[in-house]
Amino acid sequence: MTAGPHATTARPSWLAGYLLALAAGATWGTTGPLSTGLYALMPATSIGFWRVFLGTICIALWALAFRRDLFRVDTRGWLLVGVGGGLLVAVFELAYQFAIGGAGVAGAAAMLYTAPVIVAVLARLLLKEALTAARLLLAVIVMAGVALTVTGGSNAGAEAARLGLTAGIAGGLLSALSYAGTTLLARFAVPRYGSLRVLFLEAVGGVVILGIVLTLTGRAPTPPPSLAAWRGLGLLTAGSVLAANLFFFAAVKRIEAAPAAVAATIEPVVGTVLALLLFAQHLSGLGWVGLIMVVAGVAAGYLQEAKPREQ
Repeated sequence: MTAGPHATTARPSWLAGYLLALAAGATWGTTGPLSTGLYALMPATSIGFWRVFLGTICIALWALAFRRDLFRVDTRGWLLVGVGGGLLVAVFELAYQFAIGGAGVAGAAAMLYTAPVIVAVLARLLLKEALTAARLLLAVIVMAGVALTVTGGSNAGAEAARLGLTAGIAGGLLSALSYAGTTLLARFAVPRYGSLRVLFLEAVGGVVILGIVLTLTGRAPTPPPSLAAWRGLGLLTAGSVLAANLFFFAAVKRIEAAPAAVAATIEPVVGTVLALLLFAQHLSGLGWVGLIMVVAGVAAGYLQEAKPREQ
């Protein structure tokens, strides 16, 4: 059947949206390998603060030079995106550190990637997006594949029980909820304020909240101690804070929140491959099965989203 005018214009937008979500996930996948080298140089909580702070400064300087309208935001935007989105950013940065310390790297990543299922359910309740059986099944398959991938790695459990399993589970669930919340907030706010303004407001809010919380808890952010630390933070800022978020916000302008979240779960696959190449880590048989499940789930999501637009 020949596609009509609407279909020919809609298809490129959908295709671009899905590819942008994949690009966001792949860029986020560099976070783990880059952070690994920084853990020996400075506290993990300081890494989280500084990468968001540097991203905020970069956006602010660019806006002063080229887009001063970026600073013009209504009160609703500051409250919803600046405070609400900033709180989600701060919760994620802190909760994920507790998850790693209490449940280990593999356990933390497995719990984090329950987020696609959370997004699929909440997108139905809050945004009235369709919750089809196929969409939910694909989210579960990808989530299960991620769990197998990260638990099958050679570094599984290396940091487990440092803070206690209860703290690890609480941190993992909070990080997943905050990740899901950020996805849903982007779906609502980006069409109204634009992707760059949403990123800027969330970053400003996150920096302020992180600075206050860390200082009050006796863990005030410490400056990077060396040129190597600054270089690592610069790479983290350019990738996981700026490029990845811009990719993802651009994606959710074109496709719905649930498939965007599923596509972005390519992140741990990229992280695993980089770990194999850079740190000589290996995957068990189940780990490779999980990797295949993630790739297959993302590919199936691509085909599933294409069907309604080709009719």
